[in-house]
Amino acid sequence: MKLLSIQVGMPKTIGVANAQELMDREWTSGFFKDPVVGSVEVTPTGLIGDGQADLKNHGGPDKAINAYPADYFPVWREELGVEFSAGAFGENFTTEGALEKDVCIGDVFRAGGIVVQITQPRQPCWKLARRWRIKELAARVEQTGRTGWYFRVLQTGTVQAPAELTLVERPYPQWTVAEANAVMHHRKTDWAAAAALAECAALSASWKASLMNRVETKAVASSAGRLGGNE
Repeated sequence: MKLLSIQVGMPKTIGVANAQELMDREWTSGFFKDPVVGSVEVTPTGLIGDGQADLKNHGGPDKAINAYPADYFPVWREELGVEFSAGAFGENFTTEGALEKDVCIGDVFRAGGIVVQITQPRQPCWKLARRWRIKELAARVEQTGRTGWYFRVLQTGTVQAPAELTLVERPYPQWTVAEANAVMHHRKTDWAAAAALAECAALSASWKASLMNRVETKAVASSAGRLGGNE
């Protein structure tokens, strides 16, 4: 897998308060990322110069770095007629050469002076749809499984794109990111699979909690607010 581009950005507020059209309403997000020229320092909670507006659902050690495959840009262009490029999905790392079916929860990669580990698939939210003014985009990303994933940082340091993301370790080959997506979003009442995934030691704490709550309550939390932006 290759690291093609690195992006960072701090939260900013755009839009018009109380606008009649949902897509025009005021919102604050760290979604807008700019390419980094040269090396960037990577800390346990992410890249220097990067930030998130919603710290309840974004950021933190388990979601320090958001990665998205550039391999999907031609597919989205064909389907939506939009010319996506690096940073289009709010990602810090734009990658090439591996999709969700090719990488696993717990995979450890080295790039430059850093070591990172995949923790969970990215769960898209309404801000992705708002950014591109495509109402169903977040739901479509989730449904297709073209989500990308998050890294936690095991070794801090600096990294510069382009670079090789070299696989160092694969402790959980049974849990591809694609399979984790399937359990969370498609096989929602497969309680046994949810319990098994929750036991994966490398999985993010938030996904473990969500899956165990699902198993214990035999109920699936609604994703309408996250995907639709009605909150």
